Parts: sequence; C-alpha cells; structure tokens
Amino acid sequence: MIYSRIIGTGSYLPEKIVTNADLEKIVDTNDEWIQSRSGIKERRIAADDQFTCDLAEQASLKAIEAAGIKSSDLDLIIVATTTPDQVFPSTACLLQQRLGIAGPPAFDVQAVCAGFLFAIDVADKFIKTGSARCALVVGAETFSRIIDWTDRTTCVLFGDGAGAVVLRAADEPGIYSTHLHSDGKYKDLLCVPVGVSRNFKQVNSGSAFTTMEGGEVFRWAVTAMSDIVDETLDANRMSRDDIDWLIPHQANIRIINAVGKRAKIPPEKVIVTVERHGNTSAASVPLALDEAVRDGRIKPGQNVLIEGFGGGFTWGSALVKM
Repeated sequence: MIYSRIIGTGSYLPEKIVTNADLEKIVDTNDEWIQSRSGIKERRIAADDQFTCDLAEQASLKAIEAAGIKSSDLDLIIVATTTPDQVFPSTACLLQQRLGIAGPPAFDVQAVCAGFLFAIDVADKFIKTGSARCALVVGAETFSRIIDWTDRTTCVLFGDGAGAVVLRAADEPGIYSTHLHSDGKYKDLLCVPVGVSRNFKQVNSGSAFTTMEGGEVFRWAVTAMSDIVDETLDANRMSRDDIDWLIPHQANIRIINAVGKRAKIPPEKVIVTVERHGNTSAASVPLALDEAVRDGRIKPGQNVLIEGFGGGFTWGSALVKM
C-alpha cells in the first residue's frame, strides 16, 4: 500500500510586527484586554506590496529545501487560502510559475482556518491513489486585507503568514488518517458577507470585512476540535498516551486551553504560537508545525495530531507520524 509522509516543513512571516500597544493607538482597546481574551501579544502584517503568493513562495522554498528535493520533483501543488492574490488564476498556479514548474496540477482549497487540513487530506489521497508522488501543500494568508481595523473585536485577532509541507509517497504511514467536516447552517456566525457574485458593489465600497459572533464561534470551536480528537484516536485505535504533540488551530489561547482540557491533552503536549502570530487562518497550523520541527520539539517518529476550525463551519484533523 502507498502512504504519504511529510518530508519537509517551512514557514514565512512578514517583517512588520504590530503589537497590542500599536493597536491601542488606532482602536479602543488595550494590551490587558487583548491578552486576557485571546492571549495574543503581537501579529505580523504583510507590506502593502506583499501578497499571499509572496508569503507562500517563501514558505514553500524553505519546505522544499528541508525536504532535500528540487521544485521539479513536485507533481502536485495545493494552496489553502481565503485571501488569494486574484479571483483567478488560483494562487497555486501563481506559485507554480514562481517555482518554475509547468504541467502538474495546481489549485486552491478554501475552507478558511481549516483549509490546511482540507488540503492535506486532498494531497494524501492523491498520493495514496498513485495520482501524485510528491506534493507541496501550503497554507497562506494576508488576512489583514479583510479586517476592519476600526472593529476591536476582530482586528486584534488576526495576522498574516504562510506555512508549507512537502509530502512524498512512502511504504509506511506518515499520515495515519484525516477527518473532515462542514456545517453550512452556521455560515453567518463567521464570514465575509460579500463576494464576486453577491453584493459585489460593497466590495468596492470597502465593507468586505470579516464579521464574527465571538461567543458562538468559541463554543463551537471548542466542541468540534475536542470531539475530533476522540474521532481521530478512535479511528486509529490509539489512546491519548500515543500522541506526542497536539497542534490546534491558533485562533485564541482560551480556545486552545479549553480544547486541551476537554480533550484531556496535557498543556505540555500542546504547541502554542498564537501569542506571537495571532490567528493566521489557514497558515496557523503549518506555521506552528514548522516552528516546533525547527526548534527540535517535534522529532522524527513522533505522533502529531493537527486540527483546525474555521468559517463555514469547517473543521478537520490529521494524525501524522513525523
């Protein structure tokens, strides 16, 4: 049987750092209020001339280098993003051109903050069916572009960044299983309520911003991400003791702590980067994964459970042996 394994990780953060003190100057908030509700101290914001594909390219180059391959070895590119450079072509196609590749399929996946998990699932299936042997999966966002910087309930939460992994076919499991879910009846609780074919004039008026019912999203995120831990372990006949690390979507420290407590995963096994990155949507999980790989916390052979939750609602997980 063919399996897929992660053989390289990479990430990239824009240079500009926006601290809570910086936000105090533009919106009615303060550092204590932000940290007590989100755990966030700072976030990275893309430069005016820096776009999602720019971030994705830098993260991808690092992942390709870490994997010890050449760009030409890739036969599949998937980019998870909610903030593409253009309506079309896809950011994945733009990235493909940057990497000097022509021919293999390249496309975007849109599942907001769970997008990286959805993209991993698709790439894993491509490899398991023999349709690809070496895949690049990227989560990249310039989420600051769809934030109302006068709304203190959302502008303090989000940041920009990109993370990437290279998957390659293997004889032994790397990705044990993936689990995806969606429920569109909650679409209005976390969304950008305009688009290309709906209310497009509002896009041009500058009102295409993220809206969120924070309390409802919090409750659903904690429940969904806790339950999917059980679902993933049950599917693989594993116990919590078999998990070396949990990497949840980095949305909010209260959500992360509540998920760990409800799922009975001790805090020392949970990777947390939200205090320095904020919520980078589809980029948050691969950013955290790459950081923990590069600083030596995550070691070869360890079992890592990654999970995400986003607007839609969408949520998903993957159990990975590094």
